[in-house]
Amino acid sequence: MRTIGLLGGMSWESSALYYRLVNEGVRERLGGLHSARCVLASLDFAVIEGLQASGDWDRAGELLATEARGLASAGADCIVLCTNTMHKVARHIEDAVDIPLLHLVDVTGDAVRAAGLDHVALLGTRFTMEEPFYRERMELRGVTTVVPDEAGRDLVHRVIYDELILGRVLEDSRRAFRTVIERLASRGAQGVVLGCTEIEMLVSPEDSPLPVFASTRLHAASAVAYSLDG
Repeated sequence: MRTIGLLGGMSWESSALYYRLVNEGVRERLGGLHSARCVLASLDFAVIEGLQASGDWDRAGELLATEARGLASAGADCIVLCTNTMHKVARHIEDAVDIPLLHLVDVTGDAVRAAGLDHVALLGTRFTMEEPFYRERMELRGVTTVVPDEAGRDLVHRVIYDELILGRVLEDSRRAFRTVIERLASRGAQGVVLGCTEIEMLVSPEDSPLPVFASTRLHAASAVAYSLDG
């Protein structure tokens, strides 16, 4: 079994979900008392959020690269960046270590294509929805994305930072997300990518009028497959 390096803390709510999913995945595959071999580096998200807000992505990338090197030194055989938004600085991590970064967007795009779809809605932080790093990487997998209008993007971003990251899961927000997804469906979206780990606390397949592609679950499953199969 290869050791999974979890680079988390962005937020710790999402890291807890990743930890549970990789351990459940190993137990499901191997049975009995098996659990995942993993090492975790958890950052202070207040620091990262401040760098996001100020636009200092290079500094954020440097911090993540330092933590990735620590994971490699601790015996990790791969890096799993436990956040969607911070894949904006994935290159910093890839340049810092000699072990593979299992890229979340690649895994998600491949799942969309495997389902026979090529045009999906994307929900995430404002950075994920508005900047090109996610959209362009999905396009390399043959998937185009559509995002909410400005009011919808404001709503999704606010719920992530003011509620979900703080562990608050509100029914009013669940209903509001369903409305956002319905509007994206009317614009031709065939499915919806939950492009922020914390959204998976709020939106399940039962809550969505479109097929759901839960990026965290897909990413965690890819980490389990790498650990057990290579």
